[in-house]
Amino acid sequence: MGRGLVRLALSILLAASAPAPAAAQEQLPVHVGGRVVAEGPVTRFGWPGVYFEGRFSGTEVTVAVDSATEHFRLLVDGRERALLTKPGTARLTVAGLAPGAHTVRLDKLTESQEGGGRFLGFWAARPLPARPRARRIEFIGDSYSAGYGNAAHGRACTRQEVHDLTDTTRAFGPLVAARLDADYRVIAYSGFGIVRNYAGGVPDLSLPAIYDRAIPGEPAEAAADGWRPQLIVIALGTNDFSTPLRAGERWADQAALRADYRARYLAFVRRLQARQPQARFILLGHESFFAEVARVAAALNRGSGRPVAALRHGDLERTGCDWHPSLADHRALADLLNAAIARLDGIWD
Repeated sequence: MGRGLVRLALSILLAASAPAPAAAQEQLPVHVGGRVVAEGPVTRFGWPGVYFEGRFSGTEVTVAVDSATEHFRLLVDGRERALLTKPGTARLTVAGLAPGAHTVRLDKLTESQEGGGRFLGFWAARPLPARPRARRIEFIGDSYSAGYGNAAHGRACTRQEVHDLTDTTRAFGPLVAARLDADYRVIAYSGFGIVRNYAGGVPDLSLPAIYDRAIPGEPAEAAADGWRPQLIVIALGTNDFSTPLRAGERWADQAALRADYRARYLAFVRRLQARQPQARFILLGHESFFAEVARVAAALNRGSGRPVAALRHGDLERTGCDWHPSLADHRALADLLNAAIARLDGIWD
């Protein structure tokens, strides 16, 4: 652990609400990454990969955040300064910085299928304008996209370990975005697929069914927020096909499941295309079901609009929790996606 890192497992401040910052500090304008809900001065969130950034001039900055379940990483000028891991409201001041301009960032690391948290703000003596990035990418997927258990040192994990060892910032999507200096949004839910969830669970829901939600565990839809990605990457199908059909599921056989998968996938992408006509799409799939992904892309490309790419990935070492991708796997997937993005003409125009 570096000298500048504070692990707040014991020392974070717990309270019903964030204590007031020092009188000399002002609240910073904040650039928000990910889907969130603005509730007055507070920002509520639940989807993976949410982050908050601010800029200031001075020698110290204060952050306040509240959650019963989430883990967060605090960075100043790209350097990790603290991990927030205890439930409750935390207020932390990072002091002793060199005089001048600085960037502060708070990353949500964990996946919260229910609960989530509230960002309460950044404060510093001299706020500077926030800086959104010109490039924007959305990643839609399941546990792979959320980074489920990716920081584990083995496949056997308790539920608590899955939670604690998930780091969405080191999943393939945020890695791709970091290399391209792009803002990103991760709409991912572990165990969910296009038409079928893992082992046939929660049959009335799917990722397309909950995609519009403001908070993944709540039925209310997100308000329009001006998010306009130039690229949307969808990685869904592992949960549809990784477990055998069980008695009582609505598909007679694998052929019926695959046909339903293609039809629902096609409808889902067309819905997204209608909302985001400026966006290019990459459909990412494992070779075990890539033929279905390729057929969806081909059907989309027979219509009008910008070309849709289908991208195959092979086997991974999957030494994360419960046979999920490891950190090395996520780097390999990011390499594959970055190479594919480089082949897309005019994507950032």
